[in-house]
Amino acid sequence: MTDPISQTEYWNGEAGERWARLQDALDAAFAPLTEALIAAAALRPGERVLDIGCGCGETTLLAARAVGPRGSVTGLDVSRPMLARARQRALAADPENAPVAWVEADAQTQPLEPVHDAVLSRFGVMFFDESRAALANLRRGLRPGGRIALLCWQGLPANDWIRVPREAALRVVPPPEPPVPGAPGPFRFAEPGLLAGLLRQAGFAAVAESAVLRDLVLGRDAEEATRFALTLGPTSVLVRDLGEAERAAAFAAVAAALPRTEPVVLGAACWLVTAVNPG
Repeated sequence: MTDPISQTEYWNGEAGERWARLQDALDAAFAPLTEALIAAAALRPGERVLDIGCGCGETTLLAARAVGPRGSVTGLDVSRPMLARARQRALAADPENAPVAWVEADAQTQPLEPVHDAVLSRFGVMFFDESRAALANLRRGLRPGGRIALLCWQGLPANDWIRVPREAALRVVPPPEPPVPGAPGPFRFAEPGLLAGLLRQAGFAAVAESAVLRDLVLGRDAEEATRFALTLGPTSVLVRDLGEAERAAAFAAVAAALPRTEPVVLGAACWLVTAVNPG
């Protein structure tokens, strides 16, 4: 078994560059999930917001729109390529949005002042090395009464947008190494109540967890949806190091397994977890 690279190395390498390059497609597919997160955050004009694992800035810029020019938003991520894309997008943002600061840092260890009214994260908290320490640090960044809203994936069986292409690809490509239990990854908090329990251990109160079930549009047709599935997300790791012939076989297998609809739509399932810093 090969030694895993750190999350900082991973998101500053080819993966971060690929996600930055394909930001438009990713944000379009995740739009129904993003909408649920922003609604749960219940941001108000004038608030100060911290966006953890902000990536290419979609949730950060939406938060800036919600809190307006009297508020402020900080987008924090370890990935230089994705932050570069976020800064580029911010240049075209509405001047009526809140000012945004982009910070390249690890939310597990970055000193955070207790000034934020809200912390949010779209699929960022599953990649912490030390979840308890990281969540405690996020609580330190909230003022008393401040809120947190986090979105993470449910298990693979509930996420057809990953499961269907993954099972198809595995018919023609070698299986991956089994994941290390509890290691950073997309399904780190798939178990119901796991993330909620960690928030309670970190000192949060009024913890609530709800299921978010949405249909995702992966592409206008099977070819575009297959390209999306094999370029972004968990299925992409199956073909990343394959030769041209093996990649072509995987592409054909996935395309054949997808729904014959236009656009191609598959279901996604997340946990939306909210809590309050009691002070």
